[in-house]
Amino acid sequence: MQQNVPKLWTWPFIFLILANLFTFMSFQMLLPNLPPYIESIGGSNVQIGLITTTFAFAAILIRPFIGHLLTTRPRKILVLVGSISLLVMTALYPITQIVTVLLLIRFVHGIAWGWSTTVNGTAAVDLVPRRRVGEGMGYFGLSVTVGMIMAPSLGIYLYQNYTFSLLVWIAVGLGIIALILFSMTSFVTPDSVYENQKNPPKFSFLGSLIERNSWYPSLVTLLNTFGYGAVVTYIVIFGNEQGLSGTFLFYFFNALLATISRPITGKYFDRRGPWKLIMICSSLSFIAMWILSLASSNLHLIIAGAIFGIGFGSMMPALQAWMISKTTTERSGIANGMYYSSIDLGIGSSALVLGFIYQFVETATLFKLSSFLFIAVLILTYLDYRKQTEPWEPVQ
Repeated sequence: MQQNVPKLWTWPFIFLILANLFTFMSFQMLLPNLPPYIESIGGSNVQIGLITTTFAFAAILIRPFIGHLLTTRPRKILVLVGSISLLVMTALYPITQIVTVLLLIRFVHGIAWGWSTTVNGTAAVDLVPRRRVGEGMGYFGLSVTVGMIMAPSLGIYLYQNYTFSLLVWIAVGLGIIALILFSMTSFVTPDSVYENQKNPPKFSFLGSLIERNSWYPSLVTLLNTFGYGAVVTYIVIFGNEQGLSGTFLFYFFNALLATISRPITGKYFDRRGPWKLIMICSSLSFIAMWILSLASSNLHLIIAGAIFGIGFGSMMPALQAWMISKTTTERSGIANGMYYSSIDLGIGSSALVLGFIYQFVETATLFKLSSFLFIAVLILTYLDYRKQTEPWEPVQ
C-alpha cells in the first residue's frame, strides 16, 4: 500500500517551504509598522490609509499578468525574479522620508508581492502530488500562516524598541535567506507549459484574474481574511488598552497550534474534502475572537491564540487547496493568484472599513463584529456542502 502513496517530502519541497516562510516573515514584519512610521514622518490620515490600499491594489493588478505568464514560462526564473524584486523594494524604505515617494515604493512593492506569492504558490502545486494536494498545500500553507502570525509581533517589538531602519535591514536579511533557498530549489514545470510556448494562449485580463471554477472558495477566503484583519491591525492596540503585556503569547500559541494541527487537517482534507473541516475551523475562529474581545489576562490571550491557531491556521491552507482542487493543473497559477488576491483584498478592505468603525466603538467591539465574518464563512461552506452530489475527489 505504501508503494502506491506518492512521495511528498522531497528536498525541493522542503527548500520551497522554508524559502516561502522567510519571504512571508520578511514582508509581514513591516506590515503593522508602516502606518505608525508614516504618521511619525508627517503623513496624513489619508496617506496612512493609502499605505494599505495602494499595496493591495498593485498586488491584485499584477496577478492576472503573472497568472498568464505562468502558462508559458518555467517556474524557477519567475520565482527568482519575484524574490529579488521583493528584496530590492524592502531595502528602499529607509532611503527617504518623503511620504509620496514611500507610497510609490509601496505600490511597486505590491507588484513584487503579487508576483512572488503567485509564482511561489504555483511552484508548490507543481511539486505536490495531486493525490496529496490537501496535505502538501497544508504544509506549504504553514509557511504562510506562521509568517502572518509570528512576524508582525517580532516586527512590532523591533520597531518599538529599536529603529525603523534596523527593522528593515533584518527584513532584508530574511529576504536574502529566502533568495538563497529559492536558488537551491529544483522546480518542476508542467509539460503543458512547454506545449503552450509553441502556441501561447491569448491573454485576457479577466480570464487571468478569475478562475471561474474557483470563485466560490475565493469568496469564502475573502470573508475569512476580512475577519482576520481585525486581529492583525488592532490586537497590539487592544493589549495596550487592557494593560496586557503578553500580546506575543497570542501569536506564539496561534502559530504553535496551527503547526501541531496541520498534519491532521491536511490528511483529513485529502480524505473528506474541505467542507466539514472549514465549518469546524470557522466555528473555532468565531469562539476565539470572542475570547479575545473579552480578554483581561494573558491566560485569555493564550487560550484565544491556541483556538484561533487551530481554526484560522487550518482554514487558510484548506481554502487554498480547495481552490486548486476545483481547477486544472494548467490554470492552477491563476487559481493561486486569485487566492492571494482574496487575502490582500480581505485584509485591505478590513483595514479601511474597521478604521472607519473604530471612530465610534471600542477596540474589543471590532473583534466581536469581525467574528461574524467567520459565521458567514461557515454558512457559505455549508450551503456548498449541501449541493455536493458526488464523493470528494480533486480535479485531475
